[in-house]
Amino acid sequence: MDATGFQSLIKGSKDKKEKASHIAIFILKVLLNTLFCILFVSAFSAFFKDENRMVGVIITISVLQFRLVDLQLKKSHAVLSLAIVFIILMFGPHLANLVQNSMLLPGNLSALAALPIHLICIFGIVIFGCHNINLYNQFIFVLGYLLLYGYDVTGKLYILRVAGIGVGAIIVISIYCIKQRKKTCARTLKNVFKEFNIRSVRTSWQIKITLAVATILVFTKLIGAERGMWAGIATMSVIVPNLKDIPKRSVNRCIGNVAGSVLFALMYTIFPDYIKGFIGVIGGIGNGFCSQYKWQAMFNSLGAMAMGVTFFGAMDVSIWARLFNNVIGAIYGILFGLLFHRTAALIIKRQQKKKYNKLAEY
Repeated sequence: MDATGFQSLIKGSKDKKEKASHIAIFILKVLLNTLFCILFVSAFSAFFKDENRMVGVIITISVLQFRLVDLQLKKSHAVLSLAIVFIILMFGPHLANLVQNSMLLPGNLSALAALPIHLICIFGIVIFGCHNINLYNQFIFVLGYLLLYGYDVTGKLYILRVAGIGVGAIIVISIYCIKQRKKTCARTLKNVFKEFNIRSVRTSWQIKITLAVATILVFTKLIGAERGMWAGIATMSVIVPNLKDIPKRSVNRCIGNVAGSVLFALMYTIFPDYIKGFIGVIGGIGNGFCSQYKWQAMFNSLGAMAMGVTFFGAMDVSIWARLFNNVIGAIYGILFGLLFHRTAALIIKRQQKKKYNKLAEY
């Protein structure tokens, strides 16, 4: 049960004793989840080096997700789909970095060379990683792509990264099979491809999020923005299937990150050095209690900015980079969503007109 479910359960309590019991269970659940994440990521970092910590984060949230939901595919096809997604994560983000850093084009224009890789990889993730878009499975894997792209490694560290993703894939797939062993589903990957239709909500959204995230990564690279993956994450988060929800989600994203920046600045200024290292953990705990997106964005930003300080070497630079990328990503999400839906509507209208004219000829 998520935060929304627990909060509803607490509000519907019959008496104080029942309410106190629900609150205690809610707190315990959040703390246990946080402890599990800390231990799992720490163990992963110990085996595959701290530079590959993000792999541990991705595997952790994948485990937490797929112990509860499924891909709504025949089990053997679901296993194949997950394997394909993890293979994309192994090689896609690193290949995109290699291409854009190869200076095939002058200056930041080399980012354009990475666009086809972003498009192919992200589209593959949303096709194989998400059949029911209401489950938001794709957010985990697209987030994973963006994190691995933003925190790229080379040499022996990359070999360890590939090994870590491989081990993580085995863990996630094993847990998926155990949890879904009693469920049956006849849908296969062939059905998924057959159901591909640009007029459907699912296919339209899969194309939209692929184009939006891939192009914002290139755009931020072209303008020389640091940590452009943050803009990618922001765009990914606000590009939801329903166009009407995008502006509200974008505003909440900005509100959450502004609030998070203020909170992070206060914490980083007031806390002694030995506590500053736990700001990300505090953010994780706070996020566990939140049901509203803007507050989730606020607490999520704490861990991101804490890592940003390590990258930039200064608190203020990390805060401004976080704010800039999230505002850019949120605004881009709104504009891209409107443009995409208008363009798609125009294309469908023209197709219908051509079809009508052909029928009229008979």
